Amino acid sequence: MNYISIKEINSLSKWVKQAIKIKKNPLKNQDLGKNKTLGMLFFNPSLRTRLSTQKAAMNLGMNVMVMNFTNEGWTLEFEDGAVMNSGASEHIKEAAEVVSQYCDIIAIRAFAGLVDKEKDYAETVISGFLKYATVPIVNMESAIRHPLQSLADAITMEEFKPRHKNKQKVVLSWAPHPKALPQAVANSFVEMMQMQKDMDFVITHPEGYELSPEITKDCKIEYDQDKAFENADFVYVKNWSNFNDYGKVTNSDPNWTITAEKMALTNNGKFMHCLPVRRNVIVTDEVLDGENSIVIEQANNRTYSAQLVLQKILKKI
Repeated sequence: MNYISIKEINSLSKWVKQAIKIKKNPLKNQDLGKNKTLGMLFFNPSLRTRLSTQKAAMNLGMNVMVMNFTNEGWTLEFEDGAVMNSGASEHIKEAAEVVSQYCDIIAIRAFAGLVDKEKDYAETVISGFLKYATVPIVNMESAIRHPLQSLADAITMEEFKPRHKNKQKVVLSWAPHPKALPQAVANSFVEMMQMQKDMDFVITHPEGYELSPEITKDCKIEYDQDKAFENADFVYVKNWSNFNDYGKVTNSDPNWTITAEKMALTNNGKFMHCLPVRRNVIVTDEVLDGENSIVIEQANNRTYSAQLVLQKILKKI
């Protein structure tokens, strides 16, 4: 069993209930991972993903090994048949097989390069490990997906949803950022929302900032942010770089920053963000520090989304 995309979940509602149950007693299965090792490979920086996944593994009694390829590992080659006479020192074929001998589960974090869209959407790093590793693979954020985050988001919305409403309105809003950022978090959030029942889901962003049409499919797109926010129960905010002019920043309009005035348009809506977040660029201090901000609770649920995934894999190996 691998966990690469949230679409691999057979019943999101059941998984969310199971995660909330784990949260109530996180050490219940602390012997499940005894004498098992989780290898965590980072090709990019991390705070919440690293610590929450490591804590989840420890809650299950696993040993954990961490390696940062940014400054510790050999540069890997991923292309089959490559003539390795330049920068890369080791091929993914050997690397994946070797790490598989040391670890029972391999978790990988590798961002999009935001230069070559076809290469990013081919998921070069994750695909290489899936092809050559001999143990289960967990996606800790890849070029186009972040399924541990979107599972945590689903858990958080279940905990905070208004109980008096049968149908919640959820908005995914783009916000400005000085740098080009990957689309992984937004993509996985969209895929998670497509699995939800009884949700009114709207994506809002400037024209030209559409996500991949293969991911958004029939989702409602609203270019008027104020209109999208009307009566929303949850506002999930994330910047993503331009998909058409791939990896580019083509809009920095501060009018898309999330303010108290915009949140006032909602149905006392909860503010969500995966973190890290740039204060007073993505969102104002007033909103982020306000009583309807649930970003810290959202981050806490990262442990239980990871623990649920690891627990399910451990029961199968």
